[in-house]
Amino acid sequence: MLTLNKLQKDYSQNQSGYQLKLPLNIETIIPDNDSVRLLSQFVEAMDLTDLYSTYERINSVSPRTLLKIVLYSYMNGDYSSRSMELNCKRDINFMFLLEGAPVPDHATFARFRSIHFAPCSKRILAEMSNALFDLGEISGETIFIDGTKIEAGANKYTFVWKKAVTKNQSKLLQKLAGFVAECEQLYDIRIAYGNTIKIKHVKRLRKKLYALKESEQVVFVHGTGKRKTPLQKSIETLEDYLGRLKKYNQQVHICGERNSYSKTDHDATFMRMKEDAMGNGQLKPAYNLQHGVDSEYITWLAIGPQPTDTTTLIPFLKDAEQHLKFKYKNITADAGYESEENYLFLETNGQISYIKPANYEISKTRKYKNDIGRIENMEYDAEADIYTCRNGKKLGADHIRHSKSKTGYISEKTIYKCEDCSGCPYKSECIKGNNCKTPMEERTKKLQVAKTFLKHRKENLERIVSEQGVLFRTNRSIQAEGSFGDLKQDMQFRRYLSKGASNVLAESTLLAMARNINKLHNKIQNGRTGTYLFPLKSA
Repeated sequence: MLTLNKLQKDYSQNQSGYQLKLPLNIETIIPDNDSVRLLSQFVEAMDLTDLYSTYERINSVSPRTLLKIVLYSYMNGDYSSRSMELNCKRDINFMFLLEGAPVPDHATFARFRSIHFAPCSKRILAEMSNALFDLGEISGETIFIDGTKIEAGANKYTFVWKKAVTKNQSKLLQKLAGFVAECEQLYDIRIAYGNTIKIKHVKRLRKKLYALKESEQVVFVHGTGKRKTPLQKSIETLEDYLGRLKKYNQQVHICGERNSYSKTDHDATFMRMKEDAMGNGQLKPAYNLQHGVDSEYITWLAIGPQPTDTTTLIPFLKDAEQHLKFKYKNITADAGYESEENYLFLETNGQISYIKPANYEISKTRKYKNDIGRIENMEYDAEADIYTCRNGKKLGADHIRHSKSKTGYISEKTIYKCEDCSGCPYKSECIKGNNCKTPMEERTKKLQVAKTFLKHRKENLERIVSEQGVLFRTNRSIQAEGSFGDLKQDMQFRRYLSKGASNVLAESTLLAMARNINKLHNKIQNGRTGTYLFPLKSA
């Protein structure tokens, strides 16, 4: 009997009489209606000039093939580059996409995503959306916009708060001012001529202290049992202050207009998440992902540090207009996007808003309708520009106040003041709020009215309660919110794997493109191609 060495590296030498039988053409095993065939055909028809331009030279596997493999892996909810390498060796569908080329290693897939795909991810997504438009699969007229927060790949407890940094920075500057005055008196030198201490004075002090060290030939000592000279203590204290000041300045610069960032991912901002395992409202580093959905396809997306959606709408639409070959006419979004600035932008840009007002649900309640202190429940004379309260008193325009938003938009509010509130029996119901130090008897009813905002809100409300508006709002909840449900539930993507805004955008784009191919495949197989909206269900 022949004894085999089972501990040798080549396992095939221990096998005898076994023949693996495969057809010469692996493609024959794959079903004709498999989604991998659709993916291959779709990517083959795309213009990937931008992707190819990121390569100086191309090895055995083309960028188009790498894109196919990465997208197919994402379509199946597998986002690991090592899994992609393993699947190319074992999975017949991946072999079909590889077309006989050598199997790339995991580092090739990782570099493809971060170095090559990330710089041109927006243009490739636009190429897919334009291709779907040419196929007649998207309408190009109505877009449904929504946002969600997805946790960043940063660590949880690595937050840097801008408020705390600026507070410590202010304290340090006060210490520096006192330190400069102390050194002037201790070493009989003159640094500042005036009451204001600037950073140039601190640098001048540092230069003079080191010059004093050289002239007096002071030797710095360290360790236990060594006594430091006052000059060494002063120089070390100054270096410590300057180091801390430099760190605070860097942190403020990284924060920019944000209130926080993560030490392990500077582009991530701490936000309150719905996925709160501890149930205590803990803030986590995250990104605000915006989806624009048309006919169930994600035609555009954006990544931002904003914890709310209000300021994301205008940049989102401007960016989409620059990349897509079509311009959306109807913009449908939920109450989080309502603002005067957004209304005016859409009107100026020739687009129609179908934005749900922030007070839409509460305005239908009995409590809201019976609140006599609200302007909606007061009589208004447009010609005289006067409101009339429940007691018959007149509220005339007193003055105009301007306020500036974070984006730089200046809004105008008219302040109306009651002619006389003394002895009014409805005063406690009309005037709300206990923050004012003035007693209720001495207080006067005031109204803040943003006329431009209310005008656009009224026009928008008439549109969303129309038959078409109800159809759009229903489809927004199905299509836009459904896209996030597909990502988080079906594709099990709840946390970014990469770090940095550019890589996170690339990861989001790959997810959107993979979902679009899956959606196209399902619509083709179910005979639903060319459908744009879900019809309203009749009672």
